[in-house]
Amino acid sequence: MFDKFSRMKTHHQTMFAIIILFAIISFWRGLQGLMDIYLYPGNRLLSLWLSVFIGLGILIVSHYVTS
Repeated sequence: MFDKFSRMKTHHQTMFAIIILFAIISFWRGLQGLMDIYLYPGNRLLSLWLSVFIGLGILIVSHYVTS
């Protein structure tokens, strides 16, 4: 996959990166909205902090798994 990406022209790489960035942001925005609805819907502050800690936990675990 990285070979295909590195063989692309620079402006194609940039456009591809922008499209992927938009997809990632849209996915996480939708997931955050669902978590706000279903994860402590009456307490927005607790829902936001819990979302942050869940995200950090996933990042820490995935770092140790891939290292």
